[in-house]
Amino acid sequence: MSNQSELAQLAGVFSGSALSNRNRIINGAMVFDQRNGGSSVAFTSAAYKLDRWVGAVGTATGTTIQRSTTSATGFSNSALITIGTGASPVAGAVNRIYQVIEGYNISDFAWGTASASAITLSFWVRSSVTGTFSGALYGASTIQSYPFTYTISAANTFEQKTIIISGPTTGTWNSTNGAGVYVNFDLGSGSTFKTSAGSWTTGTYIGVTGSTNLCETTGATFYLTGVQLEIGDTSTPFEHPRSYGDELARCQRYYQMTNAFALFSGRGTGTTTAVASLPLTVPMRASPTLTTNGIDTRGYTSAAVDISNGTPYVHSYSTNDNLLTLNLSSFDNLLDDRVINFQITGSPNGATGWSIDAEL
Repeated sequence: MSNQSELAQLAGVFSGSALSNRNRIINGAMVFDQRNGGSSVAFTSAAYKLDRWVGAVGTATGTTIQRSTTSATGFSNSALITIGTGASPVAGAVNRIYQVIEGYNISDFAWGTASASAITLSFWVRSSVTGTFSGALYGASTIQSYPFTYTISAANTFEQKTIIISGPTTGTWNSTNGAGVYVNFDLGSGSTFKTSAGSWTTGTYIGVTGSTNLCETTGATFYLTGVQLEIGDTSTPFEHPRSYGDELARCQRYYQMTNAFALFSGRGTGTTTAVASLPLTVPMRASPTLTTNGIDTRGYTSAAVDISNGTPYVHSYSTNDNLLTLNLSSFDNLLDDRVINFQITGSPNGATGWSIDAEL
């Protein structure tokens, strides 16, 4: 078969420009874990853990999450959630793992119009508990949810699941750099956040009434990988061709870290304050929040001064820029308008350098 014929056949399966960049989920193969480097960490209060993945199981004390090397065929990693002490959820409990997709990345769905596109969610899952599990999509700027179910038939075996979801023709759906849609995998949320499956409904829901509550089983395990959400009503193979570097850059739009002892330049704006430009790996989604431990001056006539007691903060940022302008304080004996080299010190969150966070 000629290359032209092969491309023609592919075009029949992958409509429009969908030969690449089909998957709207970032880090769906659970490869990137900038914050924790694969270490097992607590998963009992809502926070980002693996890149772009957030959630918690507060009902079951001692629950953990980590990037695992146990995975489905064709994948190197998965997200592993291990339930601590099992307990039944109260009505208002929220127990889930989820990803928030940015509005820009769903803008071509045309949701909220008569031309709304269907989407397909596919993923690989494994659990020590069998039964009917559930999840839901819900809007960030519209109060609509689409709960769904899937069945885990065999314990401790990876199974692929596919969910086809019709496009909602009503509601206002964000199409800019804010939150667009939440993709939830329920781990045992309370009755307040569960309803019937299979259609768009008014309200914010995470799962389906009567589905399995993983959080009730002490020591239960739940692995998730190969998560793909794409436009259209046809499931396609997981988009592995996105390069390692490209997928990492997608993660770094929301969260990135500096190197330990990284140098950057600025200038004094008085005897105790300075302004500086910190290079970014990629432009970020929005003006980020810094987590810092300390910074020293280097190559300055006065001795290096640790300002770990002061907090550098973002002065200004443009989402199209690779530089972050910072205000710095708590120095001694600086000279106005004199160029200064700064060196990052410390290791926030047990990792390297400063963390720079623009998550949704």
